[in-house]
Amino acid sequence: MSDLNTVTAPKAPSRRKPKEKKPASLWSDAWYDLRRNKVFVIGSFIAVVLILMAIFPGVFAPQNPTACNLADARQGISSAHWFGLDNQGCDTYARVIHGARVSILVGVLTSLVTGLVGGALGLIAGFYGHWVDVILSRVAEIFFAIPSILGALLLLSVVGRDQAGVWTVVIALAILAWPMVLRIMRAAVITAKNQDYVTAARALGASPWRLSVRHILPNALAPVIVVCTMNLGVFIAGEAALSFLGVGIQSPNISWGLMIADARNRFLMAPEPLIFPAVFLSITVLSFVMIGDAVRDALDPKLR
Repeated sequence: MSDLNTVTAPKAPSRRKPKEKKPASLWSDAWYDLRRNKVFVIGSFIAVVLILMAIFPGVFAPQNPTACNLADARQGISSAHWFGLDNQGCDTYARVIHGARVSILVGVLTSLVTGLVGGALGLIAGFYGHWVDVILSRVAEIFFAIPSILGALLLLSVVGRDQAGVWTVVIALAILAWPMVLRIMRAAVITAKNQDYVTAARALGASPWRLSVRHILPNALAPVIVVCTMNLGVFIAGEAALSFLGVGIQSPNISWGLMIADARNRFLMAPEPLIFPAVFLSITVLSFVMIGDAVRDALDPKLR
């Protein structure tokens, strides 16, 4: 009976506040999707290996890429030389590994330069409009009329082979590529500045600098990131094409395009010095294209 008459006291309510979930954003949702995208994971893995190979070539190939012996020229694949020897008797494997640095560096620097220049000018053109937009758009159309490789070939021919280095190739490619980024950024800025949150910020007295940098730029940056990521592979291929034509990177620097150009005349006698840099070039371009496609799908709300 005592057990029946016993009244259990109610438990005091817990004072712990429930954890508030952070509001989802475009970038967090995109990263969530990218981590589960097999195309992005595979492309990123390949790109990371290539970037590490470019930063630390000695770890992947301890052989000296400039140690050549003409007496051993065009020897085939062996245990000592995994990719054979080229026309000068240099180890092809070592040169392929060390050649990744120049090729990837040109691609990364050109993407950064075009993204910064084209993005800044596109932000200005889209935000201010009127005569500023007209002038910048007409200037961009002039550069659009020039084929990229042909224009870069002409610029590097004027500069001369002796002056052709990494930054020379980067500037030649960036001069003809920034209008694409400008046009994409301009369109994104025009769309973003007509949104309600920008109108509210303007009504509260936000300055033009705060409106453009704080409110418009973060919401207009996604398409520019996608284009710069996809263009990275295009610029690597462009550097290889210019070096192959003899106006890009020059010896003693090592570049995949330069290796392909040196090996083309003896391809039937020794195909390895041409095949392996071409394969690495194709894999590099493909990896960055895969990353760009995945990033585009993740950042485009229409594809969700």
